[in-house]
Amino acid sequence: MILLRQQETRSFRLLVLLLVLCVLAFAVLFAVSALSGKKQTPVISERCVAAVGGAEYSLTLEQATNASIISGVGVARGLPPRAVSIALATALQESGLRNVNYGDDAGPDSRGLFQQRPSQGWGSEEQVMDPVYAANAFYNGLEQVPGYLDLPITVAAQAVQRSAFPDAYAKHEGPARAFASALTGQTPAALSCTLRAPVTTSDPAAGASAVEAIYGPLGGTVLGPLYLADVSGTYGWSVASWFVANAKALGIESVAYEGRTWHVGTAVWEESPAAAGQVAVTVFSPPEE
Repeated sequence: MILLRQQETRSFRLLVLLLVLCVLAFAVLFAVSALSGKKQTPVISERCVAAVGGAEYSLTLEQATNASIISGVGVARGLPPRAVSIALATALQESGLRNVNYGDDAGPDSRGLFQQRPSQGWGSEEQVMDPVYAANAFYNGLEQVPGYLDLPITVAAQAVQRSAFPDAYAKHEGPARAFASALTGQTPAALSCTLRAPVTTSDPAAGASAVEAIYGPLGGTVLGPLYLADVSGTYGWSVASWFVANAKALGIESVAYEGRTWHVGTAVWEESPAAAGQVAVTVFSPPEE
C-alpha cells in the first residue's frame, strides 16, 4: 500500500514537472516570436504590372526586362504597338519571356526568347541568345508577312514561327497587348514595378549605355547620380517605362517624366513637377562618408 502511494506521488510529481516544462517552453517560443516579429518586414513579391484599359497583368522582373527589350527594339525601328503585341505574345508562348538556352523535342536546337533555330537560318546560337538580335530577327520576319497588322495575333505569329501549336499564341493576347501599350508609351505611366529595397548602388552612365543599346543615341547627359534623356511624347514614355522595367538591374531609385515620377519606394507613378521632353533617371548612390 505504501509502495503504491509512493508510485502515485512520483507520477504526480512527474506530471507537474512536465506541465511546468511545457509552460516554460511555450513562454520561450512566444518571447522569441514576439522579438523576431519586431524585426521582420513583410515579404514583397517583386514584379511589374501593366495597367491598361481597366485590366492589369503582371510579369516577373526577368520577364519584364525581356519584354522591355522586345518593345524597345520595336519602338526604335518605328514599328507600331501592334507589332510589339505580336512579338510579346510569341515570346510568351515560345519561352515564357525567358532567354532560355535549350529547346524541346520538336526543336532541340531552339534557343532564346523566340526559340529560334540556328539550323533553320535564324543565326548562330550566340546570336539568337542575344535578346536584341533575336527581337530584330523576329521583326524582320514579321515585316515580310503581308498585311500582318490586320491579322489575328496567332496568325501573324504563326506565319513567322511555323510552330507545331499555331493556336497557342492567342492565349497570350491580353498580357501582350497590355505590356505592348505600356512599354511603347501608348498608355502613359501604365507600367509600374514593385522592388525589394535596398537596390544596389549604380553608375548612371551604365543605364545610359544600356538604354542607348536598345533605342540608339538619346542626347542624354549624366549629372552626378542623374541621367537626363532628351525625348518626348510616346517615345519618351517608352524610354521611361524601359528604365522602370530595368530598375532593379541598373540600381535606379526614380524615373520622372511629364509630370509623373516612379519611385522604388512607392512602386507607382505619382504626380510631380517632372518636365516634358526629358526623362530624368536617378540611380542609388553610396552614402557620403
